[in-house]
Amino acid sequence: MSSPPPSVKVGLFGIGLDTYWPQFKGLRDKLVGYQQQIRSGLERDGVAVVDAGLVDNLDKSAAVAALFAGERVELIFLYISTYALSSTVLPAVQQTRVPVVVLNLQPSSRIDYEAFNKLPSREEKTGAWLAHCQACSVPEIASVFNRAGIDYHLVTGTLSDPAAWQEMHHWVEAVRAATALRQSRIGLLGHYYAGMLDVYSDYTQLAGVFGNHFALLEMDELKSLRDAVTVQEVNAMLAEFGRSFAISPECSPIELDRAGRTSVALHKLVEKHQLGGMAYYYEGQPGNAHEDIATSVIAGNTLLTAHQVPVAGEYEVKNAMAMKIMDLLGAGGSFSEFYGLDFDDDIVLLGHDGPAHAAIAEGRVQLVPLEVYHGKPGKGLSVQMSVKNGPVTILSVCQDRQGRVKLLVAQGHSVPGPVLEIGNTNSRYRFAIGAKAYIDTWAKAGPSHHCAIGVGHVAGSLEKLAQILGIEYQQVC
Repeated sequence: MSSPPPSVKVGLFGIGLDTYWPQFKGLRDKLVGYQQQIRSGLERDGVAVVDAGLVDNLDKSAAVAALFAGERVELIFLYISTYALSSTVLPAVQQTRVPVVVLNLQPSSRIDYEAFNKLPSREEKTGAWLAHCQACSVPEIASVFNRAGIDYHLVTGTLSDPAAWQEMHHWVEAVRAATALRQSRIGLLGHYYAGMLDVYSDYTQLAGVFGNHFALLEMDELKSLRDAVTVQEVNAMLAEFGRSFAISPECSPIELDRAGRTSVALHKLVEKHQLGGMAYYYEGQPGNAHEDIATSVIAGNTLLTAHQVPVAGEYEVKNAMAMKIMDLLGAGGSFSEFYGLDFDDDIVLLGHDGPAHAAIAEGRVQLVPLEVYHGKPGKGLSVQMSVKNGPVTILSVCQDRQGRVKLLVAQGHSVPGPVLEIGNTNSRYRFAIGAKAYIDTWAKAGPSHHCAIGVGHVAGSLEKLAQILGIEYQQVC
């Protein structure tokens, strides 16, 4: 089984001007206190902070660069505490070559003009102003970073601004996801669903963007693992089915045994290869062992998906990556495609025959029998569920005609109402731009017909992930 997302190590340093400290009593201590507030907030977000302190001259800047490079930080938060020379900033970030988030955060929403103007001396007034003049350095730093080719991003607000902290959280989540993607092995089992040209993918390009490894797996290996499964292991897996699913009385002992045996083998395959996700599809000839496996995978793959190993059907490699990204962001990521439009209610229906993400289900996932899989050979058990009502985010990993990768995103809501009870996942979604505009805009953006659906609105983190990866980001609503 895959490990949980890794901790994120970020660098933090503030900038100031050492000329000010003997001129304005107490200013430096005040600014250091502000920086400590930022560090504490980042640590509450589960971040390992490498704090280089307040950098106020060129010598300290060089030392910061060495510290961050040695600690291998994955992101730098640069806090503008007051006006600072850009020559102090550039060396600190040039050598590390990781994204830099410039924090233009005032201590308050505005200076208290009346109290400020009552201060007894111009020196005290100037010191009070310098504690609020973070914006003074923003154009200078941006200009230098632009000309030096430094990847940077701005967050403007106050130290207590929820929107600013949300932006910082998005950056942390994006870096966490990017780091975990680089450490992921995605298994590829079987082959494409023949003729689904939209799902065909360039593994090399995807690995080049996300930094992951694709492990090519053999059905014969899965069969060998399945042949070695014991009765005790099957019984233990069936007990897990009982805990994880609402099992329909219509599920026969034979089908439950088939699904349980295959699920044990799938879990062993994942453990053996240390997989963090998988894409699969296979048919096999009628009556052979590989068909027996291929028609009994949905329950096991649903369990894997709920435990940090998202599995995409129909060998949709790009969607396995989308599901993995959504899972790393804590949103889930359930395998879906368009099922229809409800023009009366202005609703888009999305679902699939599995696998599902049980952690984001509205109620328990039902395990039900299907006498025929639509568009696929054989019969077996499937899952039926709806995504939790509330805000959702839909993600597709796309490749264009030049092979370039982009993230396509939409935010909407999963809403209650009638769904198709056909032994599949199925949910109703409402989008601000309406069902007609949504399907048209989404389709023209160039995704395959599958997508990953997660709970919550996480577009902010996805946008920053795209910036970290250096790929296009498109949000349709």
